[in-house]
Amino acid sequence: MADYQDHLAELDALGATVYALTTDPADKVKETIAKNGTTFPILYEMDGPKTAEVLGAYYEERRNIIQPANFILDPDHKIVNLSYASGPVGRITATDALSHIKFVIKQATGVK
Repeated sequence: MADYQDHLAELDALGATVYALTTDPADKVKETIAKNGTTFPILYEMDGPKTAEVLGAYYEERRNIIQPANFILDPDHKIVNLSYASGPVGRITATDALSHIKFVIKQATGVK
């Protein structure tokens, strides 16, 4: 989440909105917000198994976590890119998201 916070101004400038979902309790989320200076919405205390099922993400029962799932939506809320991780590798970085969002904008507007 810190990576996305570090690039939030660039994402905002493109009209992108960032949201995070977590199974973490409120106190842990408050610690994360304080540590990273997170300003985008974080939905917390999510039901891990149900949320993972809806998103199609991987749920790890032992730690009650949903492995990262990244979704990039176009202005019509159509999914144009998604990535599921089953561990610490395979996550979309903020830089990757920025690149893809710029590509989607370019394709939609025809701007070179």
